[in-house]
Amino acid sequence: MKRLAVDIGGTFTDVVLAGDAGLTTTKVLTTYDDPANGVLAGVDEVLTMARVKPDEVGLVIHGTTLATNALIERRGAKTGLITTRGHRDVIEMAFENRFEQYDVNIDRPIPLVPRHWRIGIEERIASDGAVLVDLSEEQLLDGVRALVHEGVESLGIGFLHSYRNAIHERRAAELIRDEFPHLSLTLSCDVCPEIREYERFSTTVANAYVRPLMSDYLASLSSQLKGRGLQCQMLLMTSGGGLTTLATARRFPIRLVESGPAGGAMLAADVSRRHALEAVLSFDMGGTTAKICLIDEGSPLHSRAFEVDRSYRFKKGSGLPIRIPVVEMVEIGAGGGSLASIDALKRLRVGPTSAGSEPGPACYGRGGQQPTVSDADALLGRLSPDHFAGGKFKLDLFAAEKAVKTEIADSLSQSTLAGAYAISEIVEENMASAARAHASEWGLDLANRTMIAFGGAAPLHAVALARKLKINQVLIPAGAGVGSALGFLIAPIKFEVVRSEYMTLSGLEPESVKRIIAGMREEAGAVVDGAAVVGRRIEQINAYMRYAGQGYEVAVSLDAESLSEARLRAGFEAAYTRLYGRIIPDMAVEILSWTLSLEVAQMSTSEMTMESAGRGSQNVKQAIRMFDGAQNKQAELVTREAVTDEPLHGPALVVEDQTSIVVPEGVTCQCLEDGSLMIRIVS
Repeated sequence: MKRLAVDIGGTFTDVVLAGDAGLTTTKVLTTYDDPANGVLAGVDEVLTMARVKPDEVGLVIHGTTLATNALIERRGAKTGLITTRGHRDVIEMAFENRFEQYDVNIDRPIPLVPRHWRIGIEERIASDGAVLVDLSEEQLLDGVRALVHEGVESLGIGFLHSYRNAIHERRAAELIRDEFPHLSLTLSCDVCPEIREYERFSTTVANAYVRPLMSDYLASLSSQLKGRGLQCQMLLMTSGGGLTTLATARRFPIRLVESGPAGGAMLAADVSRRHALEAVLSFDMGGTTAKICLIDEGSPLHSRAFEVDRSYRFKKGSGLPIRIPVVEMVEIGAGGGSLASIDALKRLRVGPTSAGSEPGPACYGRGGQQPTVSDADALLGRLSPDHFAGGKFKLDLFAAEKAVKTEIADSLSQSTLAGAYAISEIVEENMASAARAHASEWGLDLANRTMIAFGGAAPLHAVALARKLKINQVLIPAGAGVGSALGFLIAPIKFEVVRSEYMTLSGLEPESVKRIIAGMREEAGAVVDGAAVVGRRIEQINAYMRYAGQGYEVAVSLDAESLSEARLRAGFEAAYTRLYGRIIPDMAVEILSWTLSLEVAQMSTSEMTMESAGRGSQNVKQAIRMFDGAQNKQAELVTREAVTDEPLHGPALVVEDQTSIVVPEGVTCQCLEDGSLMIRIVS
């Protein structure tokens, strides 16, 4: 079956067609006015390149940053919040702490819903699910009428303890739909049925905020693809590393927030298993951001929470918390389009702001005048003007030189090449610092790992970053320039469901737990069934447990058929020891939440023909010059097809349609059997 994968990034939209002739790939500039235009242009291009008719495609898989950008840029719907009276300020009070203790000028995240659009309603559910105060239906409808009068388009409904009893949220939604059928509604009991009202309300509001935009976009894109003859099903990549149906994505678009980075992590995990690499650092760098993920024994770290739009130096606590399944990684504003500038103290700064695709880096020749990482790379000899993006457009080195000289080099009283090298060094050190901090948070070591680098910009900076992190080998998979889209093709069909139901371990109620699990299995199964993919189902059940009095839980895998206090205690102590190095004897243990995920595996990259159809097959070698920070050195430019199993010694630049691989001095590069390039740092 021919399958099409599309990943919309901040600068480029990547399209990959997996067919009988192998992989056909392309990059097109992301179209901000309507991202679907870039998608359709890329789809038309790969189908033409591969000589495939639209009706021959059996599946379209899509990942997008549209929801993320809407949250960051505040371009979502006019959103209101309906909540329990006296609790409308929960999303603004947050955790009532200071994430930066000694800075009196810290920036707190501004709520997505202004206070005058947050309505408190008379009602109350107890923590055990009992109804203490009935829902005031008249007050509810009066409040909604006022919001509609002010132009509110979408509503989040979040009442206290609705994760235990959703009767008031369900009734409120029923009443609102009867009178205002045009309103988009998001219920916290659907999107995030978990304890902790701040995270639950924040997730509910975020989903409500992006739902009209995402639902309309996905429906429009699906319709336009069908209009072009692609009558097949479209699945969406989620932040948890799995695929879900179009209907589910339109209902819960918040689950798509980290879809692109998750696809890259899936690719890196698959490559690590295929090459039997036990400890891996996944490095994904595109035009706007860089993502770093730790993968051990073929599996990336997973979490149930992350933050969007950290407003204070990317510091934890300064963003909007979202409670959804997510591949755990660190993401920073460091990409090929990241802007470089000199601040008031004459310090060079790079990112997080990006030139994007409009106008893009100066070297793109589209009117950009501020220097970017890509401009620096072009001047340093790391990007070939004739081979960039498969030769779609020739890089403008004069514009890049003017931008770097005017904005950076002259301000630092340095040569243009020295200014360009400084930009590169800063962005690489930013990424190295993020990687060290991420590893430290999880108690993991970076030494002796293999770096798997992909994305349009990662192979240019991979060796320099590896050296900073004391990593000695870097693997560049085939198709690295469109790595996230490749990850979509191998990601499993997957959906995770969560339920919060408190109980102590000593008071474990196996029958109640089995009832909870059965309900979650039914909900997850309905989504997986909707994908209409045949295969063996893999079920994973976790209990989220902690010592009594602690603030956070650890995930403990369990078997629904052999529930017992002894088994859960052993699992909890093993998980707690892995994370903290010890247990607390004689301390009571409690369980707050339960999760169940169902997945059906797709193919592995080992089942694909990794040679890209439509790519130039001619081996090219030519002399170039690359600046190493001290001087311009003679180097060799070769096409990827020219790299064999015989080691290529740096300095060299390996070019392909979607990326370039920098092989500095003291480094060797050779092609492996599956088409991957293994780079070994000798000195």
